[in-house]
Amino acid sequence: MGTNGSTMLEPFDALRQGLPPLDPTAVSGAASCALPARYEAVRSARQFTRRTIADWDVPEHFDGICLVVSELVTNALRHALPADTPYGQDPPVRLHLMRWASRVVCAVRDPSNESPVAGEAGDDTVAESGRGLFLVDSFSDSWGWHPLAGTLSGKVVWALFRL
Repeated sequence: MGTNGSTMLEPFDALRQGLPPLDPTAVSGAASCALPARYEAVRSARQFTRRTIADWDVPEHFDGICLVVSELVTNALRHALPADTPYGQDPPVRLHLMRWASRVVCAVRDPSNESPVAGEAGDDTVAESGRGLFLVDSFSDSWGWHPLAGTLSGKVVWALFRL
């Protein structure tokens, strides 16, 4: 399901565009997981994150990171995929986890060029849904998004956690 290791992620340069300034040579861990276009992928993303966080020995941040991963993946599946996305062999969503000595970044890549839209915490229109980015903002130290450039299309939505 995923890849794990201390090497840079394949599209790492594209992923770090728009991230807070971090030295790419100081990455101490990186893991990546392709996710199919179905909601069961959220559970798979949490399990992948749980294993990766355990391997990186940062259990005190497990709950917040897993919650944010769940929200980012759910948003990608719900809002970033065309309605006719097939369950084909090329998963349209990808989860990337990167660890530096003092930070962990969760990034979810999806095929949409549309900006993520955060609902307001007190907005009645988000009573049942729409609170995902509010939760991402509440649990992470910072978050953002950027469109991908070059041969990659879509965007990356990321969240940073200070360790």
